[in-house]
Amino acid sequence: MICAYDKVYLDKARTVLGRMLDFAVYDLHYDISQFFALFISSGMAARYESGDFTLLVGMSGVELAYEVLENSGNNFNRIRPNYVSERSEEYWTGWALAYYQWETSLRFAEIIKYIPIKDVLALYSPYHEMDIRQFCDKMNELYIVAKPETNLKLLRQNAGLSQRDLGELSGVPLRTIQQYEQRQKSINKAQAEYLVMLSQALCCEVRDLIEKVE
Repeated sequence: MICAYDKVYLDKARTVLGRMLDFAVYDLHYDISQFFALFISSGMAARYESGDFTLLVGMSGVELAYEVLENSGNNFNRIRPNYVSERSEEYWTGWALAYYQWETSLRFAEIIKYIPIKDVLALYSPYHEMDIRQFCDKMNELYIVAKPETNLKLLRQNAGLSQRDLGELSGVPLRTIQQYEQRQKSINKAQAEYLVMLSQALCCEVRDLIEKVE
């Protein structure tokens, strides 16, 4: 499995994202969905996902929240953070979601498209008392239910091609394409040659065909 960035940054990254959401909700009084949308649209999420260490370990969660607002063009006044001893549900949501993003290397926008941030928040009980692996398993389950189609099928449909069209255009056997789309075979274990042939036919990158959640 290829993770989003070096594991050495993970613990701090989780704390930063958790604290960002806690501060945004309880001190800045934003709705969690609204603020997470700003996190994505501001470009800060993309830097976070790529492992930008100046953000992951060079900022606090409070600083990250202000960066999100500044990059979103929102007016704000800096206030003194209210540090509490107990971690909020919003803190846990950021902390757990950061681990899931690191492990899958999915973009935050992709995760939230299929599992809204409030649905992640709703997993607090009972998953905050469980091992993080159990949370990730649940997230995978929710993601696959919400996105049953493979990347290959979605790309093919977006290109306006039938399975037979794609087979003829790429040179990959029709039956093999069907098996990938029906998850009878994992495209992640496909021959490199097939991946290249399919990506060329679909005008995409090989990585776009890979299923990050299986």
